[in-house]
Amino acid sequence: MEQLFNYISKRATLSNQLKEYIHSIAKVKKLNKAFTLINQDQTVDKTFFVVDGCLRAYAFAKDGKEHTLQFALKDNWVSDYIAIFNNEKSTQIIESVSESIVIEISINEGIENVFSKFPEIETLHRKNLQRHIVSLQKRVLNQLQLTSLDRYKIFLNQYPEIEKYALNYHIASYLGITPQSLSRLRSKNVK
Repeated sequence: MEQLFNYISKRATLSNQLKEYIHSIAKVKKLNKAFTLINQDQTVDKTFFVVDGCLRAYAFAKDGKEHTLQFALKDNWVSDYIAIFNNEKSTQIIESVSESIVIEISINEGIENVFSKFPEIETLHRKNLQRHIVSLQKRVLNQLQLTSLDRYKIFLNQYPEIEKYALNYHIASYLGITPQSLSRLRSKNVK
């Protein structure tokens, strides 16, 4: 919990009352590698704060091809926000890429109550969502406008430690390329 409290205190006022409330609604979970937190077609009412390790959100295209949508490392949040905010079944799968520790918070039972009792957390949440939207829009534009080598360089800058966690096909699917193309990019990037 201390890592979450540090994260919050850098961005908002963290009172003892807020700490106690978070303790009451949050659960620390230790995950084995390849543990699935969210499956397709399930109801989603939880969000996860990564304390340690790496999680991955991905989905399948109609042709069965896997697409990595997001990696979540230390101090990142991850969930299927489409399912949460549109009150739909999940379209994503979220799994641990490595042994990980997360803090699980229920959206329905916890987050909304936190917002009403502690408005500074709603502001923090809104700012996090704004950063997430900007990041997603940049990613879409990068997919449309940049070469795969440029996208790979941006990816390495955004996720500098990812290669110790993620498999090649995870990274390739995030970049929208094949694992063979990723190998070629790595050799170009070394030069």
